Amino acid sequence: MNLVLFLVPFVLAGIGVLFIAFSGGPSKAREAYLTRGNRGFRIAMLGIYVGLGIVLPLVIIAARGEAIGAGRLAGTPPANPSIERGKTLFRQTCASCHSLAAVNARGNTGPSLDDIGELTPDRVLAAIENGGTDQGLMPKRLLEGENAQAVADYLASAAGKSR
Repeated sequence: MNLVLFLVPFVLAGIGVLFIAFSGGPSKAREAYLTRGNRGFRIAMLGIYVGLGIVLPLVIIAARGEAIGAGRLAGTPPANPSIERGKTLFRQTCASCHSLAAVNARGNTGPSLDDIGELTPDRVLAAIENGGTDQGLMPKRLLEGENAQAVADYLASAAGKSR
């Protein structure tokens, strides 16, 4: 059924192109449709227009709820509440200093988290605990407990993957 729904618009578009081509171009096709077309032809053209303009979009919209990835960007993993909370906390707490393409963060004090190698949750937790690389640029324990873990999980899943 999905194959038929996929092919129908292309077949109908092909029929329309052939009609225009054999009529002598768009203006001649319109003239033929309005003046020389018999009743059956007019009904067929109306069916094509209604099918392409109303029915096909309705079928696509109705089938969207069953599609893998419906409601989120294609290729993104299903939302994990902890990851989503980590994303929100990163935006609120870290994005002013760190760059991260996944949230369009363009900080200029700390390093770009997309460019510093693989970020594991343990590596991020250690940086949060120690204040980055212990150079005094990042406050120690800026986040703690579940909040720190949520940001660590988010960064491990997002850093370096939005290129």
